[in-house]
Amino acid sequence: MSRLADDAGEPLTAIFQRLIANTGPISVQYFMGESNARYYASRDPLGDAGDFITAPEISQMFGELVGLWLADIWLRAGSPEPVHYVELGPGRGTLARDALRSAAKFGLVPQVQFVEGSAALKALQVEAVPQAVWHADLSTLPTSGPILLVANEFLDALPIRQLVKATGGWRERMVAVHEGAFVGLAGERPMDVAVPETLREAESGTLIETCPGAAAAVYEVAGRLVEQGGAALFIDYGHDAVRTGSTLQALRAHRKVDAFAHPGEADLTAHVDFATLANVALSRGCRWLGTVQQGDWLRALGIEARAQSLAQFAPEHADAIAAARDRLIGEDEMGALFKVMGLASPAWPDGAGF
Repeated sequence: MSRLADDAGEPLTAIFQRLIANTGPISVQYFMGESNARYYASRDPLGDAGDFITAPEISQMFGELVGLWLADIWLRAGSPEPVHYVELGPGRGTLARDALRSAAKFGLVPQVQFVEGSAALKALQVEAVPQAVWHADLSTLPTSGPILLVANEFLDALPIRQLVKATGGWRERMVAVHEGAFVGLAGERPMDVAVPETLREAESGTLIETCPGAAAAVYEVAGRLVEQGGAALFIDYGHDAVRTGSTLQALRAHRKVDAFAHPGEADLTAHVDFATLANVALSRGCRWLGTVQQGDWLRALGIEARAQSLAQFAPEHADAIAAARDRLIGEDEMGALFKVMGLASPAWPDGAGF
């Protein structure tokens, strides 16, 4: 954990202002990394009382279908044992609880491994999935036996680097203080070598984003899939083709706020560049199963039939079940913005829904 996140006695705003006054502007990447480290270390951000809500908290159907997908691909791979369920950033443990319950109906009862850095969330995960083993990062995960990995809304919170085309060439976007407020501006150091050749001659003002942490996580997971076997699902909001422009945003109390206004007090995220991450996985010899819209993926796995079944079992909740289904798959809700990227070992079969 960052030392700034650990020093929760002093507001991060004051720490950043002092740091900038003493050493000059800080990078967007540093600002976002330290802000989220403090944010997640100090609270449960989920639910109506928090700042945002994720798909597993909207409906049990989401986790159940994730578990069904894992069980299906595991069965068709020959049901290898031992097998590990790995979740990156498991939130309250809701997704794992629902997925494991669903998978167990088909004989998949894996060892559970959680990668989590927040003490506040770990306390909730212990209640939901007490059999889990916790890890601070991917490096201590078991090295024998296939992994069935899920990362839902994990990559979007990893710090991004922003590069902007200024009049004198490409520069890293920094955060400075102007009239007491944090503002973004182009740095002074030339960064042209960090920009793909196809974009180096872009017009002034063009901005691109990279996420070293996301690339490193996918690189590590892909390598493990090649070496150990298994499959992975990365589910997040983002795009499946390279784009330009800032996607940095902040959520506080379920509302978008200025990304620089509340460091450590709001959830900072950015859109996931699935096109680049697919190439990262392929570079390790891993199978890329595809990247599809969440709505299409959930429909292919039978969410509409599952919703109908739940409504018949509990007709008094039929309207709520239908609303949750629509929120997960609707084109104007999560269905189109959120993507599902599947990866697998070269020796494993195709995954449903791709």
